[in-house]
Amino acid sequence: MNEVQIDDSTIKIGGDDPIKHLRPKVAEESITWRELRRDAFWQNIPGWKEVDYETFISSKWQERNAITNPKKLIKAVQDIASPEFIEDVKAGFAAAPMAVRISPYALALIDWEDPYNDPIRRQFLPVGSQLEPDHPMLTLDSLHEQEDSPTKGLTHRYPDKALFLTLDTCPVYCRFCTRSYAVGLDTETVEKVQLKANEERWALAFKYMRERKELEDVVISGGDMYRLKPDQIREIGHALLDIPHIRRFRFATKGLAIQPMKILTDTDWVDAVTEVTDRGRKMHKEVVIHTHFNTANEVTGISQDAMNLLFERGITVRNQSVFQRGVNDDPDQMTELVRRLGYINVHPYYVYVHDLVQGTEDLRTMVATAIRVEKRVRGATAGFNTPLFVVDAPGGGGKRDAHSYEHYDRETGISVYTAPAVKKGEFFTYFDPLRSLNPDIQEAWHNPVKREEMLNDVVQTAKARYI
Repeated sequence: MNEVQIDDSTIKIGGDDPIKHLRPKVAEESITWRELRRDAFWQNIPGWKEVDYETFISSKWQERNAITNPKKLIKAVQDIASPEFIEDVKAGFAAAPMAVRISPYALALIDWEDPYNDPIRRQFLPVGSQLEPDHPMLTLDSLHEQEDSPTKGLTHRYPDKALFLTLDTCPVYCRFCTRSYAVGLDTETVEKVQLKANEERWALAFKYMRERKELEDVVISGGDMYRLKPDQIREIGHALLDIPHIRRFRFATKGLAIQPMKILTDTDWVDAVTEVTDRGRKMHKEVVIHTHFNTANEVTGISQDAMNLLFERGITVRNQSVFQRGVNDDPDQMTELVRRLGYINVHPYYVYVHDLVQGTEDLRTMVATAIRVEKRVRGATAGFNTPLFVVDAPGGGGKRDAHSYEHYDRETGISVYTAPAVKKGEFFTYFDPLRSLNPDIQEAWHNPVKREEMLNDVVQTAKARYI
């Protein structure tokens, strides 16, 4: 019998085996989400073979060397990518609604031995051979954000929350962007709505928010707040903090996932975010950052260093992924992402079923796939680090739990959602990708009469079942 003294108490430990391992120990080599790349992976790009860590980690170097057109892309990878792939990318961009912009960090993380199947490549570099015809119900602004805009660049849909689009540029341009109607330069297929950083436009947004006492929550997005200057961050942040009824807001950026070195080397920018966050905390208001890691491949040792710095400054970071075919639509892939984010102190918050965005049919998945993956992810880690899988209901219904549909017709691929707190009495429809449907139904979608019949039948069934 052994005795252990703890404070004023003596605890007796007896028996040959006082600890029972009821579950088999996990093999250390299986804990892969803690294995973060710290190699000089960027030196695999021929033009960057001599670039050292101090140079690569510079946010200014990242900006100067961003790939901003197909010619720059070809120059960077022509020695490691096949001529066929290069031509395929050219064809992809000719048909894409988004312009090309990808950071050196993200470009270097692509597996150039198998670029067609790489999850980072799929997000940023379209290839013509993989593009699929758009579903007939796809639109540029499927969420109808502009219809819910009381003033340009401000969307007020939920009773207590507003979306503030401060600018229309980003450090990278994602193929799946739900705001391809405005973000980035005009392309061969899309002329963009202009939402430049403009103090007069911002002033109208602030005026509206001051007049709406029910508003408590603001999302500062765009575009991407990574592109805001430090003084602009202070201007926007302090203006929102000065509105008494605003209780919380979040800066939204993809930047942490694709250019984490900005956090490590752009001191003025980080100081501006910290200043606003610290003032908010003293006012008992919440200021956080929301970011967009979509694959565990995006998370490196550089990511961890950046998140550690934000953590030390008391800045909370949450993650919102987009559920994409060939990127994170496998249960193991998503579980790895969620665990890796938790490991670097980023809270997985949402996983969005891919919006109905033009030019991205090859990336979309079925609602059923999202529900299946969520079941596998739930329980794999702590509940507060388990994301909620949602459908952002087309037509302005807002975010609905993916599994909360009123009716889901797997044959036609139509799921029907309601949003009583947002738009009471309305029914919103989401559509699975055409490839997931049988040929007869695919053909029916291209027939306006049959399309209307399918929609009416499914919505009427949903109304009959609605409680």
